[in-house]
Amino acid sequence: MRTKLALVVAGIGVLLASAPVWAHHAFAAEFDVNKPLKLRGTLLKWEMVNPHSWFHLDVKDQDGKVVTWLIEGGSPNQLIRMGVTKNTVPIGTELVIEGYHAKDGTNKAVGRNFVLADGKRLFLGGSAPGGGGDKK
Repeated sequence: MRTKLALVVAGIGVLLASAPVWAHHAFAAEFDVNKPLKLRGTLLKWEMVNPHSWFHLDVKDQDGKVVTWLIEGGSPNQLIRMGVTKNTVPIGTELVIEGYHAKDGTNKAVGRNFVLADGKRLFLGGSAPGGGGDKK
């Protein structure tokens, strides 16, 4: 009886521990390399969470209406190592995000770079093609 209980508990533990892995995805599963984009807007919010950070960017659409885009970036640790912090890019910063549109057509993208007003590019890490911070 104890062996059976131990196996059940161990099995549940393995399932719970693997749940975050199921939630993770590859670039090609969610984003389209054939749909690069540049979004100009105002940084509204940061979410520094694992496995990917999220940036909320207010962008004016073709009609002048402000819409919020969700931009996926790398992990907090990766971003900090690349120089992307809440101090270098504070809320309210006007910037351009270079990245790739989501396949589902929603206002979601994976970011490749932040381009600041002075032209400086900050690599966003994550699953976007061109990893390593190259300046393409």
